[in-house]
Amino acid sequence: MWNSERSQSNGGGGSGSATKTLGMTSAISTAEPKPEDIQKTKELEKSLEPFNVFEAEEELNHRMEILAKLNTLVKQWVRDVSISKNMPEAMAEKLGGKIYTFGSYRLGVHHKGADIDALCVAPRNIERADYFGSFFELLKQQPEVTECRAVEEAFVPVIKMNFDGIEIDLLFARLALKEIPDNFDLRDDMLLKNLDQKSVRSLNGCRVTDEILRLVPNIDNFRLALRTIKLWAKRHGIYSNSLGYFGGVSWAMLVARTCQLYPNAVAATLVHKFFLVFSRWKWPQPVLLKQPDNVNLGFQVWDPRVNVQDRFHLMPIITPAYPQQNSTFNVSSSTRKVMLMEFNRGMQITDDIMMGKQMWEKLFEAPSFFYRYRHFIVLLVTSSNADDHLEWCGLVESKIRYLIQNLERNQHINLAHVNPKCYEQHEQNSATTLNGADGKPTPFCSLWFIGLEFERSENLNVDLTESIQSFTDSVHKHAVHIKLLKDGMKIEARHVRRKQLTQYLDPNLLKRERKISDSYTQSSSSTGGTASASGNSNGSASPADAGSRKRKSSDLASSLTSPVAASPAGSNGSASKKRRNDSFDGASNSSFCSTTSTTPGQTTETQSMEGNETTTTTTAVSNTATVPGDTGTLSTSSATSSSPANGERDESAAPSSSAEEPPSSAEGGMLDDESCSFDPATAASNPNGNPHNSTNNSNSGSGSNDSSNGNSSAPAASAAEVACS
Repeated sequence: MWNSERSQSNGGGGSGSATKTLGMTSAISTAEPKPEDIQKTKELEKSLEPFNVFEAEEELNHRMEILAKLNTLVKQWVRDVSISKNMPEAMAEKLGGKIYTFGSYRLGVHHKGADIDALCVAPRNIERADYFGSFFELLKQQPEVTECRAVEEAFVPVIKMNFDGIEIDLLFARLALKEIPDNFDLRDDMLLKNLDQKSVRSLNGCRVTDEILRLVPNIDNFRLALRTIKLWAKRHGIYSNSLGYFGGVSWAMLVARTCQLYPNAVAATLVHKFFLVFSRWKWPQPVLLKQPDNVNLGFQVWDPRVNVQDRFHLMPIITPAYPQQNSTFNVSSSTRKVMLMEFNRGMQITDDIMMGKQMWEKLFEAPSFFYRYRHFIVLLVTSSNADDHLEWCGLVESKIRYLIQNLERNQHINLAHVNPKCYEQHEQNSATTLNGADGKPTPFCSLWFIGLEFERSENLNVDLTESIQSFTDSVHKHAVHIKLLKDGMKIEARHVRRKQLTQYLDPNLLKRERKISDSYTQSSSSTGGTASASGNSNGSASPADAGSRKRKSSDLASSLTSPVAASPAGSNGSASKKRRNDSFDGASNSSFCSTTSTTPGQTTETQSMEGNETTTTTTAVSNTATVPGDTGTLSTSSATSSSPANGERDESAAPSSSAEEPPSSAEGGMLDDESCSFDPATAASNPNGNPHNSTNNSNSGSGSNDSSNGNSSAPAASAAEVACS
């Protein structure tokens, strides 16, 4: 029932399934694999082994035993609760209840030590309050269960726990049925009738996962290709749904779409074609695995023709199960640029691999982050104990994307690149840690880093005050609202320059990053066809290489399009038709909206020299979330900042291709050491419930903003700040 490796071992078969069309269009190629493709696949599988992406049979059996115990526990709990509600014991025995799995474990691509996403399904006489009450208490009584905590206020309520060494996220759904048999199938759309929204969201994970497995022609090839892409995405720092990158289900759907387009291809070919397809995909054209189901049960589905907010989604990937949703609604302009750059780099590397110029290990080399930018915002998140720190970091991480969106509204910032890795405060750098009420450094401190790329202009004044202040205020308000804020929980944002990173990070880490950066620069300089040598430093190929790949992808022209496209408001039918029929070229042909927002300056922090340019960064870089009763003020120095523009843009001007290009990784002077000094901003506290700025921020971070349904407005700004093209 829970064996992810063996269940549905052939989802439609191998080469024989090529006659069956899967997806929105027919296949691009049904060619059988060549001997060299099979050899490349064997090499790929071997290259994955050092990264622990495969789990041994013993470990897999351990997971199945845990799920069996949990399933028995659910049946026992349903029976006991029903009897306590005066149901006859004979009837209570028949009610059932079941544990379903989804996510990477259900897809069969989980790695060693990975968690399990699971769903508890109960009959109609069991309430959600019972699940977060009696069942939660029952779990805590189990000797195998540790670190058990309930997140009832989440958009998708969940119980998190460690069950005999395996992390499990357990959702809950209450069906409108008297009994839940052991062989119950969740794919029937009519099951959703009369269910509450939380149950529908909880069921969505299982329904989407099962539908993905049903829609790929060969599951074994799909799994190996997906393991490769997931590892590549994690190594390159673009795997995090909450931070605005793609999450696990999004990567799975992209790989599944590639499998549909090349149904007989082996894993090595699929990985190569993956980068070919999605380095040229015409975002925001949506990726769909099937024609959306026409089910009228009253739940909102993703449809930009009907829902205005859906037109602002930058890289829509639509789930195949009803109600269809965009799994990438958190993607922002900056994360889009970063991912497009990595798609292009992946295309170059896999081209070389398939031609025998590189080994697969090259694809998994992590790029340098800290030597790519001159300026950073560092978020310091501190707590007084481990349990509080886990909850506090989880909340802050879920809100970082709002800070990215705030920064993107600044007309002088080209890119705000968030590193998804959370770093712990290095013991040698404890002097930079926030202090507690007793004046001593708090014992638990985690860091997130955001690299900033400013526009190139002389005497540039950049004000980051309100962007940072509104973010810290929103996190603070939300923590108070959900009653999570406790004594010792603090958050601070500081603007630092590259030379000051040694105050926050392990020097050995920075040395390794410098070596990676130097190695990449040298390899780029030594090959005339690479990005930097060709003058295209965004990670895309040289014009010659691009032309070659364009010829190879000429058969991709209209077969990858779909009838439901995210068309901008006000676009005419001819424009939409042209976009659907053109072959994709790696850059979007349309821009849904431009968002600009500027704020008067409040503090002048630093000046940096880049060639002949002078950049003055103006920030209010600290805000401490304090518990009620604490007092404090936000200290700022005198203000100097440039006056903002009106934020409007020429509606008649077509978006330039350069505006859509991914950011440069090797721009002139990017790797030079800094020559100017900078003093990090000091911490200042903000009284509880009294934010320093009363500005109404559209990204203030209420619980509803975390939704994946049509109510989400990310990444769009408020109506006053958006000019739709």
